[in-house]
Amino acid sequence: MTEGLEHLDDAALVALIGRALDALTDDRLRLPSDADRLALLAEAVRVTGRLHAWQAGLAAAIDHDDVAWRAHGTSASTWLTDATQHTRAEAHRLIGHGQRLDRFAIVRDAARAGDVMPVQSDAITAVLDQLPADLPEAVVEEAQHMMVGFAATHTSTELRRLTHRLVELLAPEVAEAHEAARLERELAQATRARHLTFTPDHCGSILIKGSLPVAQAELVVKTVNAWAEGQRRALDALDPAAALLTPAMRRADGLVALIDALSRTTLSPRHGGDRPRVIVTVTLDQLNQAARDAPPRLHGRLVGSDTPIDAGTLRQWLCDCEVLPIVMGGRSEVLDQGRQRRLVTDAQRAALAVRDRGCVFPGCEQPPESCHAHHITPWWAGGRTALANLVLLCPHHHGVVEPSHDPQADRWRIHLPAHGPAQVIPPLRVDPTGRPRQHTRYLTPIRT
Repeated sequence: MTEGLEHLDDAALVALIGRALDALTDDRLRLPSDADRLALLAEAVRVTGRLHAWQAGLAAAIDHDDVAWRAHGTSASTWLTDATQHTRAEAHRLIGHGQRLDRFAIVRDAARAGDVMPVQSDAITAVLDQLPADLPEAVVEEAQHMMVGFAATHTSTELRRLTHRLVELLAPEVAEAHEAARLERELAQATRARHLTFTPDHCGSILIKGSLPVAQAELVVKTVNAWAEGQRRALDALDPAAALLTPAMRRADGLVALIDALSRTTLSPRHGGDRPRVIVTVTLDQLNQAARDAPPRLHGRLVGSDTPIDAGTLRQWLCDCEVLPIVMGGRSEVLDQGRQRRLVTDAQRAALAVRDRGCVFPGCEQPPESCHAHHITPWWAGGRTALANLVLLCPHHHGVVEPSHDPQADRWRIHLPAHGPAQVIPPLRVDPTGRPRQHTRYLTPIRT
């Protein structure tokens, strides 16, 4: 297939590839059958891998020969970042991939032939880099052939797991000592690389990114997963309007519930003379207006980041919070600071725990210590902080029943009879009869 192309230089060949891609992107239908289209996609992926291997080799050669330094007075990675709008990390990754392929010629040739995909060749070279430095060259070549063979049946993730197995096959006499040294080296590297960052995306979310050594992360993973299991839906699973909860969403909710529970205990660490807490500012006029007006215009801002908080979240927080009245002067000077008071006292929470014995939402088994004290008639709407107006709800179901300002809204509601346990009234879309439901724990008398 290369006849007639040998006389072209590399630049002309790359231009030819570009022209071929231009022809591929038109609307002509060349392959009408499903089998042909699938075969075309498989071959296109293979060709892309071959081109990537060549690109990586070219980038590594430019870096090795200081081409960018001579032409522009800068490194190859800096030039690549500017010329192709790569990030610096992407440029380093491309050059590093080419450098690793150069160290292992058999893997490089397989990648350029399309027998090994880029992610596979990256995994293979990472495994080969872990081999004992004193292995004979013939053994290293054998290892390359073996790994290229494995690539026909293994994904990149599976290939990365073959390090210890490879040493066992090639040099069994040093396998145990090598594995111990590898584990120590990986632990030291993972310890140095541990991190946790919180980055606002300025679109309503905080991006959480981190890394922990495996042994330390294991307890974190198991704890969050355990809390995530507690976030499964109860009676509200019948609601056709309820959003689908994926496992990843439940883990996120589990982490939030874990931190929420910790913040309510004496184990919560003190920082700056106080336990960690979320502080929101809202004007008195807004609070008074929120109790009267519909639709709601209540909103607040987080102290520190000045991030605005939506009305629904703020109403939920107002059910169980501490209020610190502050009178501000014309230039925001603090003129008078009122006495802090907790809306739900310790005695009231104890009474709620005895009466409700956990989240009152049918089917939910969250214990009292994991629940919020929910005002049935909201505090912002004049509701009293009294047992007759309070029930325990887990964070998830608190959000489900928290009322809006629309009296006609088809929503979940809580009713607390004068004598008897709390009742949950489903929306009409779940039960057109509106039949109240009770948690099954209230149907079985407590044994004394």
